[in-house]
Amino acid sequence: WFQKADKNKDGRMNFKEVQRLLKMMNVDMNEDHALRLFQAADKSESGTLEGEEFVLFYKALTQREEVLSLFQDFSEDGKKLTLLELVDFLRQEQLEDEDTEELAMELIDKYEPSETARARHVLSADGFLMYLCSPEGSIFNPRHRVLWQDMSQPLCHSFISSSHNTYLIEDQIRGQSSIEGYIRALKRGCRCLEVDCWDGPNGEPMVYHGHTFTSKIPFREVVSTLGKYAFKTSDYPVILSLENHCSMEQQEVLAQQLKTILGEQLLTTTTDGRVPTQLPSPEVGTERGHAGHRCPAWEWAPVLGECWGTVLPLGGTQPASALQKDKESLAQALSDCVVYCKNVSFRGFQEARSHSRPSEVSSFAEAKARKLIRDAGNEFVRHNAWQLTRIYPSGMRTDSSNYSPQEMWNVGCQIVALNFQTAGTEMDLCDGLFSQNGRCGYVLKPPFMRDEETLFNPGDPSSREGPGPITLTIQVISGQQLPKVANSKDGAIIDPLVRVEIYGVPADQTHQETKYIENNGFNPRWDETLQFQLHVPELALVRFVVEDYDKTSRNDFVGQFTLAFANIKPGYSHIHLLSKDGTSIPPSSLFVHI
Repeated sequence: WFQKADKNKDGRMNFKEVQRLLKMMNVDMNEDHALRLFQAADKSESGTLEGEEFVLFYKALTQREEVLSLFQDFSEDGKKLTLLELVDFLRQEQLEDEDTEELAMELIDKYEPSETARARHVLSADGFLMYLCSPEGSIFNPRHRVLWQDMSQPLCHSFISSSHNTYLIEDQIRGQSSIEGYIRALKRGCRCLEVDCWDGPNGEPMVYHGHTFTSKIPFREVVSTLGKYAFKTSDYPVILSLENHCSMEQQEVLAQQLKTILGEQLLTTTTDGRVPTQLPSPEVGTERGHAGHRCPAWEWAPVLGECWGTVLPLGGTQPASALQKDKESLAQALSDCVVYCKNVSFRGFQEARSHSRPSEVSSFAEAKARKLIRDAGNEFVRHNAWQLTRIYPSGMRTDSSNYSPQEMWNVGCQIVALNFQTAGTEMDLCDGLFSQNGRCGYVLKPPFMRDEETLFNPGDPSSREGPGPITLTIQVISGQQLPKVANSKDGAIIDPLVRVEIYGVPADQTHQETKYIENNGFNPRWDETLQFQLHVPELALVRFVVEDYDKTSRNDFVGQFTLAFANIKPGYSHIHLLSKDGTSIPPSSLFVHI
């Protein structure tokens, strides 16, 4: 490789050329770490590496003692894994029990760099490392990355990725409103968006946060953005939560713009043309396409007056409430667009059950939801087994901070709306839950939360039918090329520690951390074992966080990765870390055994 890249044949390479060469060799690296190793290998201090020095540098950059010793545990001659030795490793350590020989052949074909080894069906130490760093060697079960759940169940049986005040990209009072908010949310797989509509100049309704100084965007622009981006990430329906503050005239305009801009994409009748007796599944509309193009349906739920902290009844000929001073009532044209998600005010679980209208939805501010969880956890779970519930952040969160979605998911609330523009643990949990199932924005709730007679109450884990608690044992072995902390001084080296956090029912909520390793972001070794008891594993999310230890102030965030317990693959694997805003930071990873 060195000779191939040594363009002018002088037998030397500077750092830039070495970086280019590593890219050609498909070796990911973090520039700070690579530069330090380059300088250490440059024994002659010439600012260049000669052939021999390059080999030393390459080995220092890529060698992984802990992976090599694992490789040697299974390799008789210490140089290669035969097909059978690899099968042993897959069965014993990775707990792969189906078609293991086929899998072993595939892995050799895919990850063994040497042609001769491939031809002999053996895996070298390099190939073994490449497999462990690949998607197949990741902690996330590849079978769950794709669409793997039953999508034919009614909407109320799924958790739905949902955004609050989607048009805002900053705070709730002075922040900018932007189409970008919708594009970002849709690209992240969000399936329930919020649009606040107010009368605008020249008969054009506008979208902004009422009674605040946020900027405004035309409703028409929002709708055409939806038409363009709605189904780029997911084929499944988008629910539009419309907070309607418009006059009758401009409501007519809302209806007309929805219909003309979205056309076929807007769902305007029930799937069978009858009055809805139950909610459709997320597959609604994905069947009716033309020329083989899947044309998903849109449903939307106009919501009235939420900015007063109350949700008014909607649709038909109900008299306008006193709170609705600025509206005569709901324009028929707009009401006709509401098919499945009709918003109603909540008057108690008994009352809802006595009417039993699955196509209605109630919205709660987070505090009201918390009170219901405290006072009537089991009833809330049962209610959510047949009807949709939407939760939104408290009006006090003017900084666009988020509440924990986990406690809402614990009682089966489907539409848990978060401020997508605010990075942090809450959005990590949201991305973590919805990164499975093809990122389609819908995740099926566990069976005991889809049963209207269920006894489950998250406050009492023994109410869940099924086997007792599961023990999750995580050996945190090592870290690889961890990034520098944002805005840190030049030459600052981190002191990394790993914290594993469990989110789930209150009894499962906990965290443990490793000790910190001084001055090593390149290849820290922890070799520590953490152990957790999970009473309700079906609801648990596991968040791995790397921090830079600081004894005088708060630790700095380095990277994280969150996934549902149900998607964890046992055995040896790498966890590919994400930055604060959820984007990947290759080649930063953790090596663990589960």
